[in-house]
Amino acid sequence: MGDVTSATTTPVVPRVHRPNSVAIGTIVWLGSEVMFFAGLFAIYFTLRAMAPEQFAAGHEIMNIPFSAANTLILVASSVTCQIGVMHAEAGRKDRKDNNGKWATVEWFFLTVLLGAIFVSGQVFEYATLVSEGYVMNLNPFTSAFYMATGFHGLHVIGGLLAFLIVIVRMYAVRRMGKREMQSAMAVSYYWHFVDVVWIGLFFVVYILPFLA
Repeated sequence: MGDVTSATTTPVVPRVHRPNSVAIGTIVWLGSEVMFFAGLFAIYFTLRAMAPEQFAAGHEIMNIPFSAANTLILVASSVTCQIGVMHAEAGRKDRKDNNGKWATVEWFFLTVLLGAIFVSGQVFEYATLVSEGYVMNLNPFTSAFYMATGFHGLHVIGGLLAFLIVIVRMYAVRRMGKREMQSAMAVSYYWHFVDVVWIGLFFVVYILPFLA
């Protein structure tokens, strides 16, 4: 019989690709937010069906050009947010990491600025309506309008605070790490969701009545 030689080989351990827990948690939470805003839309349409005359009169006082400009500002903030995320995925934290050009921090700051302008526009619209006597408890239309847009405005403010937290965390580290990248992606998911919700609200509250 010939010599039998045995060679010991190191077993290959398959690499486990664990899902991004931050992204998954954000998506699951946004799922609950979808249900929340779906309820607000349902309330709006229910009140509209119950008081069509008051809603028709209320739509006449809406400043559509101003709200459309404010909507474009919020949509633009979603674009700047995504540009910042692209730099975060490439590991570019700020201008020092990008040859003097804007990177994640700078684009996120611009996103915060645009979001703050949007909120200021909503506050101005509320102040104008209140000064003309259209307070929240005046009729079903004003109640539905302030409730739907007001809750959205609170979500926008929450998103602005989240951006500032992410920016501070990026400043606290020397280089962009996986944790910072995940945080940037998570806040972008939330911000895009807020933008999409507002587009739906803008269409329902400001545009749809004139198409019906």
